[in-house]
Amino acid sequence: MTGRQGPAFSRRTLVGAGLGIGAVALVGGGAAAAQAADASALRRGQAFLAAAMDGYPDHGELRLAQSYTDQAGLFSTAFTYDNALAILALLAVRTGNGRARAVALGDALLYAQAHDPAYDDGRLRQAYNVGPYVYYDGVPQPDGFVRADGTANVGTQFGFTGTAVGDMAWAGIALSALARRTGARRFLRGAVRIGEWIERTGRTDEPLGGYKFGVNGANEKLPFTSTEHNTDLVCLFGRLARLTGDRVWRERRDRAEAFVRRMWEPAGGSSGGFFYTGTNDGVTINKSPIPEDTQTWTYLAFEGRSGPHTRSLDWALGELAVLDHAERRNSTVPAGQSYEGVTFSSASLVANEDAPIAEFQPKPDRNGVWFEGTAHLALALRHRGARGDEARARRLLGSIENAQDRLGGGQTVGGRALPERSGVVSASSPLDTGFGFGYYPYRHTGATAWYLMAAVRSNPLQA
Repeated sequence: MTGRQGPAFSRRTLVGAGLGIGAVALVGGGAAAAQAADASALRRGQAFLAAAMDGYPDHGELRLAQSYTDQAGLFSTAFTYDNALAILALLAVRTGNGRARAVALGDALLYAQAHDPAYDDGRLRQAYNVGPYVYYDGVPQPDGFVRADGTANVGTQFGFTGTAVGDMAWAGIALSALARRTGARRFLRGAVRIGEWIERTGRTDEPLGGYKFGVNGANEKLPFTSTEHNTDLVCLFGRLARLTGDRVWRERRDRAEAFVRRMWEPAGGSSGGFFYTGTNDGVTINKSPIPEDTQTWTYLAFEGRSGPHTRSLDWALGELAVLDHAERRNSTVPAGQSYEGVTFSSASLVANEDAPIAEFQPKPDRNGVWFEGTAHLALALRHRGARGDEARARRLLGSIENAQDRLGGGQTVGGRALPERSGVVSASSPLDTGFGFGYYPYRHTGATAWYLMAAVRSNPLQA
C-alpha cells in the first residue's frame, strides 16, 4: 500500500478495455489560426461537460456530471472529484451558461451532503449514480441522482462508498469558489461542513503530522497520509480562512502545508527536487512510486512562496515525459499519430507490459500519456513563467487538443452521442499508474476540466 492508495476501486479506477480511434493532424497557419483553434477546442470542451451533465434528462434537474463515457464500463458513475473540477472549469472559462451549470452542480453536491442515506455529518461519498443501468450481474439500477426515497444515489455497485479527504477537499474548493463568485451563503456553509468533517476525521498527531486519508465504506479510518490530499487542504483551509475570517482555518492550513513540505526530496538529480507521495504509518515516508500530481499541485498551491520547490516542475518534465505512438508496444494510438506529455508516476514507466493492468483490463503502454496530469503541468508552467515555460506549456496543450480532436471517437454518455470532437480522453493508451489502477482512452470529465483551466490559465488551487 502507498500513502495515496485507497479501496480496491479508487475515483480513478476503470473497468473494461474499449479503445478510441482517430487520426491526429497538426495544422499550421500562424497566430490567428492558432487562436481560432484554441477557441474551438474550448467550446468543444465545454460542450462535453454539458453533455456529461445532461445524459439522463428524464431523471430530474438535480444532477451531477457522468465522469467517463459509457464505454468505460462504469455506467452512470459521477465521481465527486470530477464534478468539483467541472464546477471550477465552468467558472474559469466564463462563457455561455457556464456559471449556471456550475451552480447546478454545486447545488447537487449540497443535496448529496444533506441527503446521504446513512450520515448527516457533512461528508460526501466517492461517487454517485446519476442515471439508470443494468449492472453486470443483471440487476437493474433504476434511479437517477436522487433515489425514490429522496436520498442521494451513492455508487454502491462499484464500492464507491468511502470518503477520501482529497475528494472532500476538492468539493470544498469548488463550493468556496461558488460562494465567492455568487455570494450565496449556502455554498460557503457546505464548504465549512466539509472542512469540519476533515478536521474531525483526518487530523493526526503522528510524527509526520498532517491529515489522514479518510474512511472506507464501512466508516473505518484509513491509515495513510497523502501528499496530494494535504496539498488540496492548503487551498481549502486557506480559502475558508479568508472567506469566514476565522483564524482556526489558517492553523489547519499550516498543519497541512507542514506535512507537504516534509515530503520534499531536494536531491532529485539533474532534473530537480520532487515531492514523495506520503506515508502509510505517519512515521516513514514512502519513497516509491513518485507521482506527477504531487509535483504540479504543490506548485499551484504554493505559488508565490514555493522557493526551491519550483524545481518539482522540472523533475516532472524531465523524469515523467513520454511520447506515445502506434509503434510503441501495447499502444492503442492509431497509425500516423503521436502524443506527448507526462505519465502518472515513476512506476508507470516500468510497468509490466506482459500482464494486464488489472483483471479484465488490457496490458499497459509504458509511454501512455496521462492527459489530466499533462494539463495541470501545462497550467503550472504557465504560472511559473520561467524561460521556455510558456512554449513548453503550449506544446503540451497542443497535444491535449489533438487528443480531443481524434481520440475517443464514437463514445457516448447515457447512450447519447457526444458533440463532435468534444472531451479529452484520460490517457492516450492504457497506462498503469503503479497505485493499483489504470487510465484508458475514454473521454473524461476530469481531464477535460483540467484542460479548460490550463487553457485559460486559471489556477484552482490558489486560496
